[in-house]
Amino acid sequence: MKRQMVQFGIILSSLLSMQILQAQETKTSLSSYKSYNNYDFIGGEKIIFEDDFRSDKDGEFPSHWDLQSGQAVVNKVMDVPAISIIEGNYGKVFPRINTKQYLPEAFTIELDHLMQSVNKASGIVLFLVNAAGKEATLTINDNNINYTSQSKNLSAQLPDDIRTKKYLDKWNHIAVAYRNNQMKVYLNQYRVLVVPGIDFVAVSLKIGGIGSQKSPILFTNIKLAEGGGMNMLQKLTTDGRIIIHGIRFDFNKATIKPESMGVINELVKMMKENLNTKFEIQGHTDSHGNDDYNMKLSQQRADSVKSILVELGIEESRLSSKGYGESKPISDNNTQEGKANNRRVEFVKI
Repeated sequence: MKRQMVQFGIILSSLLSMQILQAQETKTSLSSYKSYNNYDFIGGEKIIFEDDFRSDKDGEFPSHWDLQSGQAVVNKVMDVPAISIIEGNYGKVFPRINTKQYLPEAFTIELDHLMQSVNKASGIVLFLVNAAGKEATLTINDNNINYTSQSKNLSAQLPDDIRTKKYLDKWNHIAVAYRNNQMKVYLNQYRVLVVPGIDFVAVSLKIGGIGSQKSPILFTNIKLAEGGGMNMLQKLTTDGRIIIHGIRFDFNKATIKPESMGVINELVKMMKENLNTKFEIQGHTDSHGNDDYNMKLSQQRADSVKSILVELGIEESRLSSKGYGESKPISDNNTQEGKANNRRVEFVKI
C-alpha cells in the first residue's frame, strides 16, 4: 500500500508539473516577435498538402512523398524530423497528391530550411512545374533568392542580418505567395523577392537541390494552401466567421510561431478599423490523440491567440476564447489534408 501511495504521489506530481508547463505555454510574449511587425505574408485558406515528417521512421523514405531523382530519407536534425536529400545532382522529391495539377490560380507555399556550415550545401530549389512539364526554379541559399523561368531571371540578396553565417545552422522559414501573376518570396521576417508579370502557370511542385551524404538538402514543416491574402472583413460579412490556418504553433504546444504574425497583424488592423467587432476565438484540432488532450490543447492555443491580440492593443472585452478540440471537424479526419484543414483557429463574430 505504501509503495502504491508513493507511486501515486510521483504520478500526481508529474501531472501537476505538466499542467504548469502547459499553462506557461499559453503565454506568448511579443518580445520575440518584434522583428515581425511589418510581416505581411498570409497563408492560403484551404490546405492542399501538409507534412512535418513526424509519422515517418528515421532513416526511411517519407510515406507521403515520391522520388524523381537522387536519394532521400527522413532524419532527425536538431531534434526536428526532416527530409534529407542525400544524393543527386538536383535530387528531386514531390508530394503524393491524387491530382497531378493541384496548384490553383492563387496559392501559398511554406517550409522550413536548414543549411549546415559543415560541408555547406548548395541551397534548396523549388521547382514550379507547368501543365507541359516545363519548370521554373526558385533557389534559396544563404546569400540570395533567385527566380528563373524562360522569360525571367530575377534575384535579390538576403538582408544583412540573416545572410551568410547568420543563415547557417538554424531552421529558416520560407514563404511564397502567388496571386494575380505575381510572386512574393519571404524569408523569416523579410519579404526578399517580388516577381511581377509572371507568364508561367505552375500546376505542381517539386523540391530538391544538389545533395550528398555530407551536404544534404534539409527541409520540413511544408504546407501548400489554396488562396492567400484573404479579405478578412469580406469573410466576416458574408460568413460571420474567419477560418484561419495561418496561425501556426510549436508541435503539441500553444506557443505561436513567429511566421504567424502576418495573419495576426492583419487581424489587428481589421479590428482597429472596425471597433464594434467582437469575437470568440475558437481553437480546433484534428482527431489525433485523445479527446481530453485535444480539448485542453485547443483551449490553450485559443488563449495564446487572445493574449497576443490584447498585447497588440485589442481590448480584452472584445475577445473571448474557447477550445473545441476535435469536436467540430470541417474536413475528413481520415486523410492527411483533412486533418490539416481541421487544425485551425476560427474567429466567430459575437
